[in-house]
Amino acid sequence: MELHQVRYFLAVASTLNFTRAAEMCNVTQPALTKDVQKLEQELGGQL
Repeated sequence: MELHQVRYFLAVASTLNFTRAAEMCNVTQPALTKDVQKLEQELGGQL
């Protein structure tokens, strides 16, 4: 688990929107989605 993955997840949780979360984190939406998916795999469940 990496800190930026947690930060991305928190941005998605606060905005309820992957595109807005990506804009907040200054990354592309596909990159943010991929890192959130990696975090879910590491934790063993859907967040």
